[in-house]
Amino acid sequence: MVETGSPVESMVAGVREQPLVGVAPGGGAAAGGPSGGGLAGAFRSMSWPARLSILWLVFIVGGAIYAKLDDLVFDQALPLQDQFYQGNLFGTAKTLEGPSASHVLGTDSLARDTFARIVHGGWVSLIVALASVSFGVVFGGLIGTFVGYKRGLVETGFMSAIDVILAFPPLVLLLAVVSLWEERSLLVISLVIGFLSIPVYTRISRANTLTVANREFVHAAQAIGTRPWTILFREIIPNVLPTVLAYAMVASANILVIEGTLSFLGLSVQLPTPSWGNMINEGRANIKVTILPVMFPSLALTFTVLSLNQLGDWFLRRAAYRSSAL
Repeated sequence: MVETGSPVESMVAGVREQPLVGVAPGGGAAAGGPSGGGLAGAFRSMSWPARLSILWLVFIVGGAIYAKLDDLVFDQALPLQDQFYQGNLFGTAKTLEGPSASHVLGTDSLARDTFARIVHGGWVSLIVALASVSFGVVFGGLIGTFVGYKRGLVETGFMSAIDVILAFPPLVLLLAVVSLWEERSLLVISLVIGFLSIPVYTRISRANTLTVANREFVHAAQAIGTRPWTILFREIIPNVLPTVLAYAMVASANILVIEGTLSFLGLSVQLPTPSWGNMINEGRANIKVTILPVMFPSLALTFTVLSLNQLGDWFLRRAAYRSSAL
């Protein structure tokens, strides 16, 4: 062990206390760096497409939570139409009706309100994306960080298994795994997609760990006798996590597309639960009569994926800036 006040321990303290390049004291940003000031400063540093993307995502997430509260807590007392209510049987609504004061985005082939079903379908997309990304980040991130720091035979064994999984066509493998379950709930779909995303997160976290493990502050911590597990959780994981989370934002857009594809093929949550994919599939049968039941859920999916990509690109740039400043 190195005595207190030794040159090596002073070097560790100096590395930890040294401010990032381009970041001014007090949290502000120097010229060329990201804006300071917390969330407000981060929002000001965004481009207009990224700002609009945040507003759209807030609308989708807020609408999904509002719809779920309306079902579970307020017993459909809030001003949002029932997602299963067939207006042609129990009311005056018509099938395939265009936008009107009573139905903002019109109705589908069963006279159900399209806007209400899009909002409720947002809950399906939100849960699948959040659960799948969380599963991949936690397990894939930990595995990749561990093998990247441990190296040796452990790394060879894990990465060989990862390469084997990645050798299969991902969509074909996903369809094969999902079709094994007779009842496909949100939990099953989320876990299957999350499990199949582990290899990608493992590779990303391993590549970043190889870089961080060679930084001066890691070598200094090793020199003063810090335990490997302490170095892993105090020095390496906090510096790998921002890049992994930035990629997760982009990956969540791909997960929405995958879930929409499964729904379109009838392999996601089962009817009559609405999701954007099965709404598109249902509207396809009447596309010669009206394109609206297909267009509105398609636009919701497109805008959400585009917003996540815009926001993910912004997070990737910030993560790259932070990595270069270490």
